Amino acid sequence: MSRGYAAVGLYSPKTEANLGGVMRACGCYEAAMVAIEGHRYRRMVTDTQAAYRHIPLLHGDLLDMVPFDCVPVAVELRDDAVSLVEYTHPRSAFYIFGPEDGDIPERIAAKCRDRVYVPTNFCMNLAATVNVVLYDRLQKSLRKAA
Repeated sequence: MSRGYAAVGLYSPKTEANLGGVMRACGCYEAAMVAIEGHRYRRMVTDTQAAYRHIPLLHGDLLDMVPFDCVPVAVELRDDAVSLVEYTHPRSAFYIFGPEDGDIPERIAAKCRDRVYVPTNFCMNLAATVNVVLYDRLQKSLRKAA
């Protein structure tokens, strides 16, 4: 995507190690920001790039942090979700991920225009899921540009 951006929202992430992995993924795929509801970030060894120094990291209510003119996208195994394989990413997206041991609350999911799941045989951890979604966005935009 020549214009637009990806931002990542995390609802109540389970472990700090996963937060570090998410920050690393966001650094690798040039996410514009990371927002967290329900957890405070501490630098972890899994954030090998110290991405928190280069990517805005916000804490608060996820719905209050959706950027202007940005499409909120719930990433979760849901009956009403579309497979990531078939999904067309919006120009600017705020991808919201739930915890590994729970779901995105309905008050948040109901405000998401899109709902997407990663088709796998088993659940992935949070950082792995963020990597897959951001990579999918990148590869589809490169294919579109070619």
